[in-house]
Amino acid sequence: MVAEVQSLEAASIIAGIKRAGIRFIVALPDRHTSAQLLRKLMADPEMRVVQVCKEDEGVSICSGLYATGHRALLLMQYTGLLDSVNAIRGVAVELHNPVCMMVGLLGLEPGTRPTQSKRYGLRIVEPVLDVMEVPHLLLEVDADTAQIASAIDAAYARSGPVVLLVGAEPV
Repeated sequence: MVAEVQSLEAASIIAGIKRAGIRFIVALPDRHTSAQLLRKLMADPEMRVVQVCKEDEGVSICSGLYATGHRALLLMQYTGLLDSVNAIRGVAVELHNPVCMMVGLLGLEPGTRPTQSKRYGLRIVEPVLDVMEVPHLLLEVDADTAQIASAIDAAYARSGPVVLLVGAEPV
């Protein structure tokens, strides 16, 4: 018997984002999510994609969109998340802004929890978020996308950040 390979569908991720009322995507293209997810978001007439040069700019832009009554999602790679810790601390955590982030875990070994990865940068992502008291959710298979909207809605309800970690590369 051949084991069924489970995948993470870009279309399912986009559907979850839309269910949460997100219409603005603030993005810094990365190798993990750009090929399937970002390209499809850019082609979607319901979505507005704002590309940035630095991830911490994206934190501020998402906060500004929230201040004007819009929901936004920051799409970036885990290295950008780590680079943006101070902006997330100040803008999202301390100022209580619901900055929602989707973070690609480039290089995560299939079937491995990020904290068990051979890559140091991947191993520290969840512990850093835990120390900052930022809720996070790991998206590895299509069934995980059912939680996207509720995670984003919870961030807006409590006025705080959330991180959706994309473990498997979307197809």
